[in-house]
Amino acid sequence: MTDTKVYLLDGGSLVLDGFHIWWNKGPGGEVRFPVYSVLVEHAEGNFLIDTGYDYDHVMKVLPFEKPQQTEQQTIPGALKLLGMEPKDIGVVFNSHFHFDHVGGNKFFPHAKKICHKAEIEQSAKPEPFEVLGYSDMTFSAEAAEARGMSEQLADGQTAANTSYEHVEGDVELAKGVKLVFTPGHAIGHYSLYVELANRRPMLFTLDAAYTRKSYDNLINAGFHIDPIAGVESMKKLKKIEEETGAEVLFSHDAESFANYQTGVNAYS
Repeated sequence: MTDTKVYLLDGGSLVLDGFHIWWNKGPGGEVRFPVYSVLVEHAEGNFLIDTGYDYDHVMKVLPFEKPQQTEQQTIPGALKLLGMEPKDIGVVFNSHFHFDHVGGNKFFPHAKKICHKAEIEQSAKPEPFEVLGYSDMTFSAEAAEARGMSEQLADGQTAANTSYEHVEGDVELAKGVKLVFTPGHAIGHYSLYVELANRRPMLFTLDAAYTRKSYDNLINAGFHIDPIAGVESMKKLKKIEEETGAEVLFSHDAESFANYQTGVNAYS
């Protein structure tokens, strides 16, 4: 059996105000933060968790987030660094459907796609304060059509090749790879837990906690649907950390990200 490997695919960076990153806490001012996807190379297949953002979409809809992304930081470019192509990915799992987690979904029409059962419906009928979060609808022809945004879809995208298998609650994606239900930031948000042979487990908060400061102080991000659920989800992750000794990794923490292994450097 091949040992599981985890790759962090650097997807570039964006900018938000500090009061948006640390809701009602700050400090304010521009903060540039990383965006990355997680590739799990496993005996049961290659699993890609989230697909980053699409540069052109952000420049058109959210230019104030000042995207910086090289060709190697697109999903095809990041996979190419590993000697892989999109066709080598068997499963795409989206932690949720905010624009910075779905921008590369269009490259995987062949892959099995998985999400929480409530996320498609929520993205198709978002609350007014969620509209910018759910602004890139290229992950789902069904949801894009419901929003009147079918013009975003790439050539060849259909309801059939953008369909999802729905899950709920905590789920085992593969042996030693667990999806941890952590709602609050989004109605169907998931975090990720991965067991590895040669090191302690990895616990990816994804957007349940943007940064170490968020996690340590139970601070939600400004993008959220239920801040109370968000706090409870961070507490749930802390309990998993305590019980398993997992290393906790954060989705949008520039200081932490500087010490993460990225590109061809795998965790195993």
